Amino acid sequence: MNDFLIYLLILSGSTYLIRAIPFVAVKKNITNKYVKSFLYYIPFSVLTSMTIPDAIYATGNIISSVVGLIVGIFFAYRGKGLTFVAIASCLSALAAECIILLF
Repeated sequence: MNDFLIYLLILSGSTYLIRAIPFVAVKKNITNKYVKSFLYYIPFSVLTSMTIPDAIYATGNIISSVVGLIVGIFFAYRGKGLTFVAIASCLSALAAECIILLF
């Protein structure tokens, strides 16, 4: 149990420092357009890098997962809502899985 507390303190300290250092280091507004653009796109890139691998391996078959992912990207690009995109992705992956099981 003692090791757990040490690991917990190290993990919480490192997580806190990663978030606190930018606030301490940068005291004025960021005016550089390249830095602002970089900081703007970080949440999107992190979310994408965490979501895409899980979406590809979401079902037992990669083909049906990729079909669901492509349908989801298509409808999201067309401006559909989150619920519609999720339902369309799930239904298309299910349909692809059923078609694959027939063959």
